[in-house]
Amino acid sequence: MVTLGVADLDRSRAFYAAWGWTSRQATADIVFYQLNGLVLGLFGLDALAEDQGRPGTPLGMGAMTLAQNYPTEAEVDERFETALAAGATELKRPQQAPWGGYSGYIADPDGHVWELAVNPFWETGQDGTTVIPEHLPES
Repeated sequence: MVTLGVADLDRSRAFYAAWGWTSRQATADIVFYQLNGLVLGLFGLDALAEDQGRPGTPLGMGAMTLAQNYPTEAEVDERFETALAAGATELKRPQQAPWGGYSGYIADPDGHVWELAVNPFWETGQDGTTVIPEHLPES
C-alpha cells in the first residue's frame, strides 16, 4: 500500500476521479483506490501526521516518483492530457526516452510526481498490470 499525504482531501479526490480513478472505500480522513495488486490511499496531511504519532508535524513532499505504465504511446498521451484537464501540472510532455521507452511527467494538485510511461522491455497488460520478464539480463 502507498499512502500520499494531501492538503485538501476533497480536491485530491476530485482530481483522481477526473483522471478516471474510482475510490473503493472512503472516510472523512482517507480515500482508498484499488490498483493492480496495490492499494493507494489519500490521507489528509494533519490526519496522517497524527496517525504516524507526530501530531502537528508539517509533512512535506519526498523526492520520489510514482509511475503508471501503459501498453501504448497513445494511451500515455491520452492519460497525460486527461491528468492536465483534471488539474495536474505538466512537468515534462511525453516523449521518446533515452532508455528506449516513452514517458512524460505530471504533478498532482499536491505536487506528487507521476510518470506515465511505456516500457517496451516489460510486459504491460490492458489492465495496467506490469511484469518485468524473467529473461531480461541485468546490466
